[in-house]
Amino acid sequence: MLAKVEPRPSSLSDFPEVNEFLIELGLGQLDPDGVRARTGRNTNWLGHTSTGAAVFVKRLDGDPTDAKRRYARIVDLDARAPGISGALRFPTLLGADADRRLVVFEWLEDARSAAELAADGHFDEDLCHRAGRAVGELHRSGDALDRSSHPLPPTSVLRAMPLAMFQQARGPELRFWRILQQDDQLVAALDRLRAAEQTSSPGRPCHCDLRFDQFLRDGDLLYLLDGEEFRMADPARDVGSFAGEWLHTAIRQVNADLGEQGRLTHDQVVARGTAEIARVRPLVTSFWTGYRDSGVPVDPTLAERATAYAGWHLLDRLLAAASARPRLRAVDLAAAGVGRTALLSPASFIGTLGLAD
Repeated sequence: MLAKVEPRPSSLSDFPEVNEFLIELGLGQLDPDGVRARTGRNTNWLGHTSTGAAVFVKRLDGDPTDAKRRYARIVDLDARAPGISGALRFPTLLGADADRRLVVFEWLEDARSAAELAADGHFDEDLCHRAGRAVGELHRSGDALDRSSHPLPPTSVLRAMPLAMFQQARGPELRFWRILQQDDQLVAALDRLRAAEQTSSPGRPCHCDLRFDQFLRDGDLLYLLDGEEFRMADPARDVGSFAGEWLHTAIRQVNADLGEQGRLTHDQVVARGTAEIARVRPLVTSFWTGYRDSGVPVDPTLAERATAYAGWHLLDRLLAAASARPRLRAVDLAAAGVGRTALLSPASFIGTLGLAD
């Protein structure tokens, strides 16, 4: 396996507003030669300032209107921190500036992401239970300010892909989209999932981008990060995303010892995939137990909707992976079948996933 390459931080000389803002906050300034960066959609820097403060600075990039919305969601999520106690924790927000589109958080230097923990087998049932309680506590907190519809799943793209998106996509990604677009049953299932959020499901304040890298463990504490998509939504989105992360982890393990050129027969893929899903099922169940232990109200069809969202989450992760691969592998197509099953028949897949009562 290739070593993870840390991204090169953008030059602070190109963003003088960063140190200007840090100085205004009384935190000193970052040394351009001592900063690091994290992978993400936004320009960011982390390091120690001249006063010794450990900071993570993020500049919200992209369309200014959209960046303004994401900024507001981050601030809204953080605003509920003083009223929350228990399993839910956020890194301290040290400062935020809407005009500069900057947010400054404490940098938890020794923390490890749940993605790293899952990769080395240390994201255990206890941590999953605590993550479930944290998400449940978030869903019990006060209403989010943003009530706009979440853009995913992108049902419009399943009918017609925008030209700009088509031109930027690579061959394997286009092939995957073509498979999805030609599946009328799948498109209908995604339409139903989007409609349920608008008509039948009880909206709650949701993270709406719940991946393993949004959790950090620092010592005995577990933190939830990144409120850029925080809004009122179907709580099944968050529950399903967490379960979908474990589905994705299970599928990745099917080919883990073979490398990119490894080949498995269909029967081998199915056998390995079944075994890996069984391996992660107790972890999903621990999250689900923790979620319900938080005291959050759970409606009768939440587990079923969450299972469907887990199926979409797996397909979404596979689409992202396809954009970086030279070809689609047998395991990718098999994984798409798992996601499809969860979407089309969520009630029958609840137990397989680990969300049964």
